[in-house]
Amino acid sequence: MAELRVPKLNTNDSEYLLVEWLVQDGDSVHEDDLVALVETSKAAEELPADATGVLRHRVAAGAWCRPDQVIATIGGDAAVARPEPAPPPAAAGQPEPSAARDGLPLVTAPAQAFADEHGVTGEQLRELGLKVVRKADLERLLGHVRDLPKVQRAVARAVELSHSTIPAAYLAVRMNLAGAIEHAKAETRAVRRPVGLAEVFVQAVAGLHERFPLFFATLEGDRIRLSRTADIGVTLDLGEGLYVPVLHDAGGLTTKELASALMRHRLAATTGDFRPSDLSGANFVVTLHTEGGVVMAIPFVFPGTACALAVTSPGEDGGADIGLAYDHRLINGREAALFLHALKAAVEGLS
Repeated sequence: MAELRVPKLNTNDSEYLLVEWLVQDGDSVHEDDLVALVETSKAAEELPADATGVLRHRVAAGAWCRPDQVIATIGGDAAVARPEPAPPPAAAGQPEPSAARDGLPLVTAPAQAFADEHGVTGEQLRELGLKVVRKADLERLLGHVRDLPKVQRAVARAVELSHSTIPAAYLAVRMNLAGAIEHAKAETRAVRRPVGLAEVFVQAVAGLHERFPLFFATLEGDRIRLSRTADIGVTLDLGEGLYVPVLHDAGGLTTKELASALMRHRLAATTGDFRPSDLSGANFVVTLHTEGGVVMAIPFVFPGTACALAVTSPGEDGGADIGLAYDHRLINGREAALFLHALKAAVEGLS
């Protein structure tokens, strides 16, 4: 059982105020997690845990504590220790907290150093309306730090889950897209809808569903769930965040239906106005990296899918490196190469 002791924070004070616990009694903590806030006559200091385990408070928030005093224990499922009661505020012989003296909120030492460096005034500290001001609060105040947009937070969670759970591999094949581009132009005139590389690759990938069913499957432990249809997600990022709308049963859509659906999704991506069904159910993802000059992209494998195809823009000779990221638990390199060569034949066969 480890003990959390109050360190000697300065030479002027014999007691410090335990302002608040940053972690609830009985919660699990990791070594170096910040767990308590104490105030000296100079600044507020955040105390880290020095072990991993369950934190048990020994001193209540609002109490005064001495250097080297045990204020908590960290260990396994130990019996709950009753915290020492906090004495009445400003007991005899004890100074009042600085916040009570000057009307300012408590400011942690890193926040105070940041405030001094950037000239943050006491009035600005008061206007924050916080009991305790930390460095992150001041960074947001001065615009040094911004919160991730809601859509990007969802992307971050998907990326984190993918990298922590899916052992992905990557393979790329050089394809000549000149004929596919001319085919797309002809289809645009025929269906009176914009047809581009996204539509071309969605149709080509969907056409391989029956031949390569594992590339559209879902891995559930040691079992494989096959899909009856090719439900293909297409990445769209038009400046409002990354969305992956899904073309359900893409193999059953005509070129006009496919182009119309993608056009609706592109419009929705400008405002984020998607229905839940538009963004769910993909079993294969086509990621678009067709900005000028992009020669290679390695996408992450979206959770719940086995593959992500990266489509890059062709060079002056019409050539482009088209890559496949795949879940190596489900698909091996030989199968990935066979899939890409079959895709190459389908795309280069367009005219």
